Amino acid sequence: MKTKRENFGGRMAVIMAFAGSAIGLGNIWRFPYLVGQNGGAAFILIYIVFSLALSLPIFLAESAIGRSSQANCLAAVGFLVPGKAGKLLGALLVFTPLWLVSYYSVVGGWSLDFFIQACHLDFIRVTPDQVNGGFERFIVNPWVPLLFHLLFLGITLLVVAFGVTKGIERFCKWSIPALFFIIVAIAIYSLTLPGAFKGVEYLITPDFSKVTAHTFIDALGQSFFSLSLGTGIIITYSSYVKKEENLMVSGAGTAISDLLFALLAGFAILPAVFSAGIEPGAGPTLLFDTLPYIFSNLAQHAPIISAVASILFFLAIILAALTSSISLIEVGAAYFTENRGMKRGWACALLFVLCGAFGALCSLSFGPLSHVKILGLNIFDFADSAASNVFMVLGCILSVILAGWVMPRKVLFQELTNSGTLRLNSRLFKPVLFVLRYVAPIGILVLILSTVL
Repeated sequence: MKTKRENFGGRMAVIMAFAGSAIGLGNIWRFPYLVGQNGGAAFILIYIVFSLALSLPIFLAESAIGRSSQANCLAAVGFLVPGKAGKLLGALLVFTPLWLVSYYSVVGGWSLDFFIQACHLDFIRVTPDQVNGGFERFIVNPWVPLLFHLLFLGITLLVVAFGVTKGIERFCKWSIPALFFIIVAIAIYSLTLPGAFKGVEYLITPDFSKVTAHTFIDALGQSFFSLSLGTGIIITYSSYVKKEENLMVSGAGTAISDLLFALLAGFAILPAVFSAGIEPGAGPTLLFDTLPYIFSNLAQHAPIISAVASILFFLAIILAALTSSISLIEVGAAYFTENRGMKRGWACALLFVLCGAFGALCSLSFGPLSHVKILGLNIFDFADSAASNVFMVLGCILSVILAGWVMPRKVLFQELTNSGTLRLNSRLFKPVLFVLRYVAPIGILVLILSTVL
């Protein structure tokens, strides 16, 4: 007996869910340090162009594939590519997000622990020198990060277990507005710090002398990563979108929300970084090593404000991580419930075991399993590299080929224009199709070559 599929309640619910998948640790953690490493505002301008001109059309392509099929990733690809080839390609889009969430939940677990530390006022009770190196000491612990990884994954699966409407939609409807409110509050606080204007100047003044070929590659990769392209999320979420909804408006709303949040994150983090006299391109340690140091440093002058700011900041990180991890897990949940006939609760339990086990290896790779190397990388770094440089890129190629060349043009037109009833969408259809067929493949090829050469 076929289970009746759920749908998102309306346009706002669709945008909130899509925004939840896009807004994640990539905005708070990855975007600010990439800005710091690539000349500030110059990188931001390039990133905005790539997001709207290239990533958004790919987003729309995946949306069309999902809504036209009204099915999970494996089935959606199977409709377009019959036989074993379709099953293999569809399996890639189911496998990728589960691989991703396995190590992503490890970082989510770190966020939970640091939030608890912030609530305990751990960052303001010690000197900045004592905070230094705290993150490195934390991740080599064999058990605490592992337990928080499983706790974070469990919270994610609990939301997914409640279903599309009562779980995902309900969570995103309150968490996304809360996330924007928190990041705005932190940005306002950050802008009041001594020396913060240097950070603002860095964000709004382009320095094109620091732009290199690598800057373009970083901007393109961040754009793909942030909008969850090539992960099966957009296809899965779009399969829950009603036929009367405007996919172009939903896609544009998601891209703009993602860009806005990334910019707000930049204004929340970089002015504080400049205020503390820290290198803005500090790298991945910016989130869990540099910022606690900043909160401890600021606490020497305003302990209460610093305490509130640290709590809000790590709460924002948790919410951002959860909205993304929920969307990643839903891809697998949709597959197991529809293709394997499992009850949603049992599907979530199975995913907890599978993702929890692989995530445990990733967590332990900083401690007891640090000696295990794959292609010279520890398990966590290998998982991240494989996802970003291989699986997601292959997923993007698949989406572009399917929507641009395999899906009948008439079907793509119907999905993006609601059968021609949306005039503006109809006018934009040909430019979108041109990008999908000719421009997007070049962009993806550049990303591939950048990882190989």
